[in-house]
Amino acid sequence: MGRVTERRRVLRIRDGAVSARADTLVAEEPLEIRLNGKPLAVTMRTPGDDFALAAGFLVSEGVLADAAELANIVYCAGATADGSNTYNVVDVRLADGVAVPDISLERNVYTSSSCGLCGKASLDAVRTSTRHPLTGADGLRLTPAQLSALPGRLREAQQVFDRTGGLHAAALFAPDGELVDTREDVGRHNAVDKVVGRALQQGRLPLSDSVLMVSGRASFELVQKAVMAGIPVLAAVSAPSSLAVELARESGMTLVGFLRGSSMNVYAGEERIALPVDAG
Repeated sequence: MGRVTERRRVLRIRDGAVSARADTLVAEEPLEIRLNGKPLAVTMRTPGDDFALAAGFLVSEGVLADAAELANIVYCAGATADGSNTYNVVDVRLADGVAVPDISLERNVYTSSSCGLCGKASLDAVRTSTRHPLTGADGLRLTPAQLSALPGRLREAQQVFDRTGGLHAAALFAPDGELVDTREDVGRHNAVDKVVGRALQQGRLPLSDSVLMVSGRASFELVQKAVMAGIPVLAAVSAPSSLAVELARESGMTLVGFLRGSSMNVYAGEERIALPVDAG
């Protein structure tokens, strides 16, 4: 099985001094996801938590919404010409009675794209396909101080990042700031799939009492994945895209960007932010 990190020789130049040394790099390998034996998608990921990654991916695609809908996930033996197991191909088996979606070229293009179908079609597709609408989290309230504490807690949990500097992270927090789960991956969307997939496997969907914190920007794809898992609050240390903000507003999600220290921008769902009474 692939390792999370690998060692490579590099030439280091510092202030004119040259030396050779071994450097720790994050591993990146392809993962093919099959659904009931048929190829569905391929993603580049950091090996580890592959079953959770596949499960979370299928949550974001509207195939899974509950642990009871998942029969099992296995690595595919004989995935290569010589019959060896690369641990880079997983097969997800749905429970009896769960509908298998039409796996077509159009669907594969949609699922592998970072922004899916363009514009209004994407927004409508996510809003109508989620089985965990965010209206169930209308009573959730967070203070700016609670949100401000999340980036530091996420950073403290990034163990592989400390060794490589090359990983994104996603974390689920309880409303009181308790860290529930965190995953790292070379792809920010994979990190989110891993935490969502683990929640599905543990029977915790919808995540209507959770805050999702990501280490990078908030793209449309990340908002989509959070909506499909029933997550009412998404916070990012960097900027959101315009389509991400539009989807958050239409879905009733609270979207926070540029969350750094005590500063933040609230782009959608400000009703979940408990502001001081004199705030303008």
